[in-house]
Amino acid sequence: MTIVFKVSDKLKEKMIEYYTPLRREKTPPYAVFQAMDADTIVTLYESGKVMFQGISADIDAKMWSEMEQKLTGKKINIYENEKKKEKEKKERTVLYKKSTIGSDEVGTGDYFGPIVVTAAYIPKEQIPFIDELGVRDSKTLTDAKIMEIAPTLIKEVKHCTFILKNKEYNKYQKMGFNMNKIKAILHNKVLVEMKKRTPSYDAIVVDQFVYPQKYFEHIKEAIEKVNDIDFTTKAESKCASVAAASCISRYIFLLQMDELSKELSTPLLKGAGEDVDKLASKIVQTYGMEKLEEIAKLNFKNTEKLKQYL
Repeated sequence: MTIVFKVSDKLKEKMIEYYTPLRREKTPPYAVFQAMDADTIVTLYESGKVMFQGISADIDAKMWSEMEQKLTGKKINIYENEKKKEKEKKERTVLYKKSTIGSDEVGTGDYFGPIVVTAAYIPKEQIPFIDELGVRDSKTLTDAKIMEIAPTLIKEVKHCTFILKNKEYNKYQKMGFNMNKIKAILHNKVLVEMKKRTPSYDAIVVDQFVYPQKYFEHIKEAIEKVNDIDFTTKAESKCASVAAASCISRYIFLLQMDELSKELSTPLLKGAGEDVDKLASKIVQTYGMEKLEEIAKLNFKNTEKLKQYL
């Protein structure tokens, strides 16, 4: 059993004092301590979160949650995370057995490269094939694994992909469109197309990145809209079609990055870290700002930070 909850600074001090004699030699990253108390491993993190693991985890957690209530008046439901896990498990079981259209996007956190959005249709009969192929959310798979399985997915799975290159993205930004609005427009675009191609399905699923009301506000000007959407968090782990869409999007994004790298004769970096700033400055020095507008999302902070390298 594993129980996690956040404690106040007052309780944090008492826990540090209590578990000092029981501490283990090695401390996990970002942890104040890890201790062994009978059958329970207790880890207190710098953030104030405490994790109880073991056969007696609920007994120890209850003791400290009751002390928290005495000290601060705060009531803690030690089984809240377990209930969330059960709920997610149930949602996954329900959605995963259905014939669904799902969409997912890649590239929204990368300074270089386009945004790629894919909608995929997976009938329930095709789910065993998806499982056997090892399809999961692209974020949990290595790029090498994506490159291995995505071509088969593209061949066998009904899907629709849209690539928003950065020149168009930057135009949207100048028009006042934020990232969530752009994502909503692109998701709607591929879902409209997939719905036309797939008249029979049990559900349309989108990994929730914004509240549904806001999503529909973002696409209110679209001529065609898909309205019958199930918005759910962690959809790629609950829905086979979203997982497939995620993998296909990532694969196409990687191909696009390879093409841009060949064009510039230098490997483009993913993400938006300091190394990306340095690379952006080299690209500007060699090709000018006009080229950066074609390959980068100029509203990212990287654009401002690269100036220190010029």
